[in-house]
Amino acid sequence: MELKDLEIFQLVAQKGTITEVAKELNYVQSNITARIKKLEAELNTPLFNRHNRGMSLTPEGKKLLVYSEQILSLTNEVKKVVQNKDEPSGKLEIGTVETVIQLPSILSTFTKKYKEVDLSLFSGVTEKLQEEVLNHRLDGAFVTQTTSHPELTSHEVFQEELVLISNKNTTSLEQLENEPFLCFSKGCGYRARLEAWYKDENITPKKVMEFGTLETILSSVIAGLGITFIPKSAVSHLEARGLIQCHLLPTKYSEIKTVFIRRSNTYLTTTVERFIETIESSKKEASELLLF
Repeated sequence: MELKDLEIFQLVAQKGTITEVAKELNYVQSNITARIKKLEAELNTPLFNRHNRGMSLTPEGKKLLVYSEQILSLTNEVKKVVQNKDEPSGKLEIGTVETVIQLPSILSTFTKKYKEVDLSLFSGVTEKLQEEVLNHRLDGAFVTQTTSHPELTSHEVFQEELVLISNKNTTSLEQLENEPFLCFSKGCGYRARLEAWYKDENITPKKVMEFGTLETILSSVIAGLGITFIPKSAVSHLEARGLIQCHLLPTKYSEIKTVFIRRSNTYLTTTVERFIETIESSKKEASELLLF
């Protein structure tokens, strides 16, 4: 069983068609097909169901996918350990929720200092990003703090205050109870906090509307479509311009921490170590500014 066969198997599992994988790898389709058939022959079991819409994993294929992800992740880790140098280099894949206000400063400082690092950024909700880190698809991620996971180590980035926001025409908290709730998909830490408040107050939202980006949510709130629950730092400029109203909820629901998570049982490469040092340095600078 060759590592390249496992890589191709993973890609076919993700994309669902030979055509897309061949295009991405710049291979002829027959080569991809031959690799998959070879793998199935070695394991003596079909790994995919073939149908008109493409290919989907069989139960055996799903089992192999779990192990192949672990095998390839360990292979990459071995390379990092063996090739590790004092100077960070190579790929660094980081996830983030959309509202990390300090992120541009952290990334700018890191990329200017460590020019040999190829840094990629992926956005998502907390629950999904945790899953990506646990499955070795991301080196780390900025998420809202939740119940600690035994396989994750977290580094505090900063603490924030969440505020319920509405358009400029809504002035009282009572008026907001029947407004549609605009939010990210399930797994978002901010959404979970507001849902907890709704539950404790015996409020049933009139409507819950899910959006993919923070920009769309904020624009919709300004237009009067509904309300959302968001870090105050992310909307202070809109409040200053008189475009929105901020409404405070009890500390139990509004205080929240942003943390950087990574797997606790993987080798801490120089690249990730320097990234964490950059986070700590940024946090220290932010604290010092608050003293003046």
